[in-house]
Amino acid sequence: MSQDIDFNLFTVCHSASMPKPVTLASAATIAPTCRFTRLTGTTPVTTITPPFPNAYHELVFVWTTGTANGFNTGGNIAVAYTTIADRPIVLYYDPRTALYYPAAVV
Repeated sequence: MSQDIDFNLFTVCHSASMPKPVTLASAATIAPTCRFTRLTGTTPVTTITPPFPNAYHELVFVWTTGTANGFNTGGNIAVAYTTIADRPIVLYYDPRTALYYPAAVV
């Protein structure tokens, strides 16, 4: 990821003048450009290119379709997660382990 990435795109509060969330096609490796991203398709994601590899951050994903293998281990995702269509999932990045941890869903 570019060193000049705008940290504000990854904060919780956005102003109306900021870009809207993006939609990405699911792939083995994805590179989010803001905190909230919609994902299409059924290809499992195993690696997320961290926008800030040396800092803690959170990413929110909403899959447009549910898939049994939404997030898989094998890259930098610590725990596999089965996605549900239109249900947001937050992933927490720990720079000490260089892994993303999906939030517990009850």
